[in-house]
Amino acid sequence: QVELGEAGGGGGEPGGALWVSCSGRGFQLAPYYAGWFRPTPGKDREAVGCISRGGDFTDYAPPMEERFTISRDNAKNTLYLQMNNLNAEDTALYYCAVSGSSTGGCAFFGMKHWGQGIQVTVSS
Repeated sequence: QVELGEAGGGGGEPGGALWVSCSGRGFQLAPYYAGWFRPTPGKDREAVGCISRGGDFTDYAPPMEERFTISRDNAKNTLYLQMNNLNAEDTALYYCAVSGSSTGGCAFFGMKHWGQGIQVTVSS
């Protein structure tokens, strides 16, 4: 059975840091782009970070640049998101997702496998 299992998250304070991870089961992440998403009001889930299959290319939504770092360990079949300098607007359910393609980035409709989501709450 193919699934993505998320861990980490939880509560943090403004200016603080949290991490989330996502491990693949039943398939290999290595051949595919992968990313982290969160809901956006009135829109589909927004990609907060995207990483190429080898990890040599990363891309972030503008509000996350310089604060979030996406990484992957293909040997461990795991995707990570380090979130620094958190603010209240980062409060959300974060989803990991793996593309159905080895190219093409992290467009929402191109993501084939999704995690269940993990809550991140930032409050003072």
